[in-house]
Amino acid sequence: MVEFKFSEPPLGNGADDISGECQRQLQPIVSEIVQAAAAAGWNQKDVLLAIVDVAWDLYEKRRGDI
Repeated sequence: MVEFKFSEPPLGNGADDISGECQRQLQPIVSEIVQAAAAAGWNQKDVLLAIVDVAWDLYEKRRGDI
């Protein structure tokens, strides 16, 4: 399992900081998933779109909890 290391969230309007930190930690994992799928013959764009769909579904479900 991959270990994620987050410090305290940025104060104020830190959306750029949050986005950058998430990208830094998630990009290698997403790239690995896409590369493995492509090596098995899957379309890279389709895999990336599926990952976006998963992320959006998580967002939508969480938004309902708030």
